Amino acid sequence: MNVPLLDLHPQTAALRDDILRAVTEVVDSTAYILGPKVMQLEQDVAAYCGAGFGIGVSSGTDALLMTLMALEIGPGDRVLTTPYSFFATVGAILRVGALPVFADVAEATFNIDPDKMAELLADDAKNGKTIKAIIPVHLFGQCADMGKIMALAQTYGIPVIEDAAQAIGSEYPMQEKNGSTVWRNAGAMGLVGCYSFFPSKNLGCLGDGGMVVTSDKAFAETLRCYRNHGAQPKYYHAKIGGNFRLDPIQAAVLSVKLPHLEQWHKQRQKNSRIYCELFAQAGLTDNPVILPKAVHAASPDAAAHNHHIYNQFVIRAPRREELRKHLQEKGVGCEIYYPVCLHKQDCMKKYGSNELSMPIAEQLAQDSLALPIFPELRREQQEYVVEVIAEFYRA
Repeated sequence: MNVPLLDLHPQTAALRDDILRAVTEVVDSTAYILGPKVMQLEQDVAAYCGAGFGIGVSSGTDALLMTLMALEIGPGDRVLTTPYSFFATVGAILRVGALPVFADVAEATFNIDPDKMAELLADDAKNGKTIKAIIPVHLFGQCADMGKIMALAQTYGIPVIEDAAQAIGSEYPMQEKNGSTVWRNAGAMGLVGCYSFFPSKNLGCLGDGGMVVTSDKAFAETLRCYRNHGAQPKYYHAKIGGNFRLDPIQAAVLSVKLPHLEQWHKQRQKNSRIYCELFAQAGLTDNPVILPKAVHAASPDAAAHNHHIYNQFVIRAPRREELRKHLQEKGVGCEIYYPVCLHKQDCMKKYGSNELSMPIAEQLAQDSLALPIFPELRREQQEYVVEVIAEFYRA
């Protein structure tokens, strides 16, 4: 049996006519830069995520970069983030000349550990150092521990840029001052949230695309200025921005897909439950395979909320490289996210971060492996995946 890591054909086939109709509308309109399709998507995504404003941009990477530029973070500034993520997170920091500062991750979520953040921020305060921004990443579709992160940010007066590239629609239970619990969307808890619409995301376009959301009206206007070369009004440049505009054809495609997103989330969550059931039946759960944990699942009213939207279903497994080879030989798609931590990348040597020790992130880089989880995945395909893994460990 062949089980691809991701198969976009069923989704594309189901929506093909609507997508082509929407693209044709853009072609016929001749509104090829921003325009009504982008404006509509901005409003719809902001509303979906519980934010006041959306700013469509050219990619999730540019969403991060533009936000850092708009905050005037530059050479010598320090930005606190995770060592375990896609390179875009740290790449955006480096491109503005700032220095990434790393706190290790929490083993249960793969996301930045707020307790490690607290230690680092306290040490910095004693030594007269300043963190200019915090970028938590909601990795694989599950929110970081934003209650603790936002509390730290407020204590130290630091803006939070949520890297929600993999987590649009994921939710987190925030505790209000009156003791009630309010579920907030990934990207709508910090100053801004940054999304990617790369084709493999739960909400993906036909190429590159992204979005920044915020509920700060003044900052939204600043972001719009930076998106268009810093011009405000046209041809008058008080700031140096860039060409970070979202293509209206991609916006049209995303508008077709957005109404289906919640159902796709539910199907991915169903597939995750099937995996857990199958791994348990095979006697593999927690020994030797460790399954992803939806750590907010026990929170009040969690059953009605997206505490994990499974952009990736990532297990931890001993002899990971051998297992990956075995899966591939048996026709099962799988991927390593991510084999080298950010602080260990070659380009980081000159910043001295290669010498840092981030033991949890480094261990995850050694034993994590993503399995197929896309919405149209069939149960028999999942049964085959688990059967192949069981075969490997029983050999």
